[in-house]
Parts: sequence; C-alpha cells; structure tokens
Amino acid sequence: MGCAAAALSACMPSGFDPDLRKYSQIGFDTTDAAQRATAPRPQSDNRGIISYPTYQVAVASRGDTVASVAARVGVNANDLARYNAIGTSTTLNQGAVLVLPSRVQEPVGTGSYTGATTASGAENIDITSLASNAIDRSQASGATTPAAAPAASKPVAGKPAGPEPVRHRVARGETAYSIARYYDIPVKSLADWNGLPSDMSVHEGQYLLIPTALPATGKVTTSQPGQGSATPTPPSAAEPLPQQSTKPASAPVDTSSVPNLGKQVSASNSAKLLMPVSGSIIRPYVKKKNDGIDISAAAGTPVKAAADGTVAAITKDTDQVPILVLRHADGLLTVYANIDNISVQKDGTVKRGQTIAKVRNSNPGFVHFEVRQGYESVDPMPYLQ
Repeated sequence: MGCAAAALSACMPSGFDPDLRKYSQIGFDTTDAAQRATAPRPQSDNRGIISYPTYQVAVASRGDTVASVAARVGVNANDLARYNAIGTSTTLNQGAVLVLPSRVQEPVGTGSYTGATTASGAENIDITSLASNAIDRSQASGATTPAAAPAASKPVAGKPAGPEPVRHRVARGETAYSIARYYDIPVKSLADWNGLPSDMSVHEGQYLLIPTALPATGKVTTSQPGQGSATPTPPSAAEPLPQQSTKPASAPVDTSSVPNLGKQVSASNSAKLLMPVSGSIIRPYVKKKNDGIDISAAAGTPVKAAADGTVAAITKDTDQVPILVLRHADGLLTVYANIDNISVQKDGTVKRGQTIAKVRNSNPGFVHFEVRQGYESVDPMPYLQ
C-alpha cells in the first residue's frame, strides 16, 4: 500500500489531517513532513491572480465556476478548463487555484481579492484546524516591530517576493497525501495553498502549487579558524570520583501487568469495541510510530465491525488497496487497513460484529486496526479488553 489516508479527512465535520502512514508493513510515515513549517500562500490581487515569473494562477471565490474565473481574469474559459483538466461549468471550492494557460496583465494594485482565501473546504469546514498544532508560527515575545518601509518598497498583492512554488500535475493514482509525502510537506499546507475540499480529493491532470518553506529566521554566526568553542578541560585522574552508592534489587521486577503480545487475542463481548479479527498482535500501538495495532489473520478472514456506527469513508491508496473508516458514538472512529472485498457502502449503517471486509492476501497476513478519538489516535487495547 502507498500513502492513502485521505478518507479520514471526511470523517469529521471540521475535518482533520490524519497520519496512517506509520507502520512499516505498508510504508506509511509522514512524521517529518507534518513537523516541517511552510509559508502561507501569497496574497492575490483584486482579480484573484497570483503572478510568478514563469506562470500565473487564479484563486476562486465561493460559488465560482471555471467560466466565471475565466471571465474575471480575461482568458478563454475552454482553454482554462482544458489546461486544468476540469469542466467549464464545474463549481470550484473556495480558495481553489487554476493555472492560467496564457499570461494576463500583471498585478499592479495593492488591494487583495477578498473572495480568495487559504482556507480549504466549504463554509464552516476547516480541514486543518485539528492539525494546526503541527506547526508553531508564533513570533518570539521579544520581537520588535520593524520600521515602516518606503511606499515604493511596499509589496504588491498578487506579486509575491518569495521563491516560485513548484507546480505539480496530479498523475493517476496520486492523492493529496502521497504528493505531500513526496515533497516532504504537511498535507495541511498543501490543502491550504490549493483550496482542497474537505475530503482532500484531487483529480488527474489537476495542477497543485507546492508550498514553499518558511524563510530561516535564526542568525548564523561563524568564527575564524581556531577561535571556536573552547576545548573542555578533561577530568583529572588526580581527583577521585565522587562516592556512589547503589542498592541491589531487593525483589524481581513484577511483570504481571505486561501484556503478552504473542498471545492469541479473541473478541470480547463485554468490551467497548470488538476485535475485528481473532489473532495475535504482531505489532503493538506506539504513539506517533504505529497509531494502531496489527492483528495476525489469514487472507480471506472476515473482518468485523468493532461497534455500531456508520461508514464514514471508503478509499484506496496509490496501490488501489482499500481503507475503511467507521464513525461511532462519542466522536470515536475506527480504521481498518490491509483489507479487501469491502461489503458495506459509504454512509451505510453497520452493526457490531457485522462482516465489513476480508483480510487482504499479504505475507504475513494481518489487519491494521486504529481507534481515533477525534483527531488523535489512542491505544485500541483498553477498548478491546
């Protein structure tokens, strides 16, 4: 399996930026990308245009179609639609960007396009709000306010002074998550820069702007050769080491509470959640390393719903391997990966113990199972015992 965890962004009304790519069997890992800070998208001019040296983009307002954007910026609607692999009558997401097929008049004013925004999703949807703690952009408390620049040096809206972002054209099978991982950026930033909808969907042939990194703020200082840090004084053999007292263990360590991961784990009817399959845990939950558990099971074994709920999302990764997300009471989500033959439909209801899929043929055979309370992953074991 590749990257695909796009389904989770649609599981909550406010959306969120999950990270299911943290187990080695499937190759998910975006920890570093989620911690890398990127600059906000530059401000557009009063037409919604951002102009770079080698290309220009138009930013959509709420309710815009490709045709209305084309009329506003002065390009042919059919050319604009064809260039961005989209229909002329397609309604665009607020903040979505369209690359212009030909150059139009450069931005000259300082006003900004009020309809353009970096918030992705429709009204009352913020797919990035629960992932905002991944980046801390607050200024130091001791920072001083710079003096006002002369009028001639004021930035012009729509003409960013920073580096030109890379344009990425979406290929078949790619997702927002695979693209974010490829460029080592947070998927949150990719969504903000491109006005992606709450389900983080992208389409083949679509152009995406790859967010640029925040400029370095720390001042680097250098010293002349031989004038660096002083060499520390080595400990003197003439000075005795301080007295140390150690106590031997008086009793063996109590391991009665340590779980035996190799033990066969079966579903418990009294637990809050049902085990999706009966098998041994071959990989335990470790926060930010493996946000779920991997349960050993033979290929074709029925995968059961952990509790009553609804089907929040069904998606596939770049290798076309399904991922299933169920929504339960109290904001609880369960995630099932390395599965196949899904037998439920999007938005359908499921009952505890109902067969929802089968274990995919892999070596070793297993089901990856996650429990999430809102955005955060939690250890599934207390829910299963």
